Amino acid sequence: MEKPQSRPLITPRVAISAALLHQGHVLMVRRRHPPNAGMLALPGGRVEPGESLMAAAIREVREEAAIEAEPLGVMTAVEDRQYDDDGRLLSHFVIVVVRCRWIGGTAVAGDDASEIHWVDAGAVEEDTTICPSARNIANQLLVGENSAMMVR
Repeated sequence: MEKPQSRPLITPRVAISAALLHQGHVLMVRRRHPPNAGMLALPGGRVEPGESLMAAAIREVREEAAIEAEPLGVMTAVEDRQYDDDGRLLSHFVIVVVRCRWIGGTAVAGDDASEIHWVDAGAVEEDTTICPSARNIANQLLVGENSAMMVR
């Protein structure tokens, strides 16, 4: 008799997104891997054990875009839950969005990124491949609404 396979326990995981505005453009990367593979999103990924949120933001921008950045503070947090076709939870991430300031570097895709994009307000509205949460954050950065959302 075959033993039924147990499903792994899904627990929320902490991830980071770096929101970086430079010269009127928001840094985005095209994601290579799930979640949101093929979509434009803010650079980011899992927070490593023992790593601070600010250090994770700096690391992710460096790994995915070869940009040196300075974290300015937490903007907001968003949730990303993925489900299979039967409605079962596959993953659950709590993504802390950190506003960053560009220090230097020339953006080059690396790590989980297949492309780098600096998007302006027009692209944020028109590009259908931008993840909804990244679109919302980019709009906030581009119109300056983020200042009221910053947590220091």
